[in-house]
Amino acid sequence: MNDTVWYYKILEKENGVKKSAAPISLLGISGSLRRDSYCTAILRTLGETIAPGATLEIFDLSSIPSYNEDDERDRLPHAVLALRQALEKCDGVVLASPEFNHGMPGVLKNALDWASRPAYKSSFAGKPTLVVTASPAFTGGVRAQSQIADTLAAMLAHVVAVPQVVIASVHEKVVDGRMTDPASLQYLAAAINVLANVIGLQRLARLTVA
Repeated sequence: MNDTVWYYKILEKENGVKKSAAPISLLGISGSLRRDSYCTAILRTLGETIAPGATLEIFDLSSIPSYNEDDERDRLPHAVLALRQALEKCDGVVLASPEFNHGMPGVLKNALDWASRPAYKSSFAGKPTLVVTASPAFTGGVRAQSQIADTLAAMLAHVVAVPQVVIASVHEKVVDGRMTDPASLQYLAAAINVLANVIGLQRLARLTVA
């Protein structure tokens, strides 16, 4: 991913701003809790190979309780508060999800339900978000993409406009917990590049308004 075009290049070209802006901080969320999850392996690989000037940290969903509005009113669970704070701090999100029964896993939908609050004013509102799905099947989890996109749209997230990032036969492309397939890595790099540029354009817009 060393060929990634980072946001400061956009700023230099359009606004004369040099490399003084803060680095890009990405939050990775895996839709699988499995210890040897392929989706978590994808995020781990992205975090280890992402170009200088950006970071990607993975948020573990295993402690997120089932959504209950009573808990939101009384006392927000610690894990949910941590998720919302992580979303607030990051510049963009990378969701990596398997496909369960032609849709997204319940653990991911549950986390998004928590993250969507308060309605239309959550940390996801306007947040640049990249969706990646992966599956041992030849479809690459593509049927989960539409469900995830619909949910993110309802949350007012800014889903980046790239061709659907689907990784088929993922069980053949992950070795020792890392994505190793060159073509998949190149495709992921291109998608991360788009995400980084969207973040850059958002920053440029804020500078212009200011």
